[in-house]
Amino acid sequence: MSTAAPDPAAPAPVEPSLLRQAFNVPNMLSLVRLAGVPVFLWLLLGPKEDGWALAVLVFSALTDWLDGKLARWLNQMSRLGQLLDPAADRLYILATLVAFLLREIIPWWVVVPLLVREAVLGVCVLTLRRRGFAPPEVTYIGKGATFVLMYAFPLLLLTQGGSDVAAVARPIGYAFTIWGGVLYLWSGVLYVVQARNALRGAADD
Repeated sequence: MSTAAPDPAAPAPVEPSLLRQAFNVPNMLSLVRLAGVPVFLWLLLGPKEDGWALAVLVFSALTDWLDGKLARWLNQMSRLGQLLDPAADRLYILATLVAFLLREIIPWWVVVPLLVREAVLGVCVLTLRRRGFAPPEVTYIGKGATFVLMYAFPLLLLTQGGSDVAAVARPIGYAFTIWGGVLYLWSGVLYVVQARNALRGAADD
């Protein structure tokens, strides 16, 4: 087996254009997920078709898992995918929180801290970009929080009504919501710390 070092004079591999990246399988799944956000909101707030809204949410959770797996299996990791996947997750979480608040599925004191977290992180990202930094790196806690919330939301939809399914789903859904909410807030604190450290390091240089 050859152990020769790569030639430093060799040209770096050229990254495909964003348009070509959009047509690989994982990114197409992410785009489909993004397209489902307004459909999901309309189903919840318009005709209040909770069953179909639940189907869209479950489909989103499945494709969220699948696009990451396919990107690794097919060696189709891309810069566009690194932007689309968290954007889709965040939009689904925001859309669900707003819709559940308007439908009074969860109380305002659960929703507001999570929305404040998103607003604070948005300010951090804008500040970092103005200083020439990339957004904070995604942490395992952040990924775990998103994973738990994406399971909590379908369970909360199942709690609507007085059926036996609703009675079983209610405590499980509330437990997942509390667990995911705490992780989501804690991950937000970690992202703010990352941003603060980057800005402090730049000020010290």
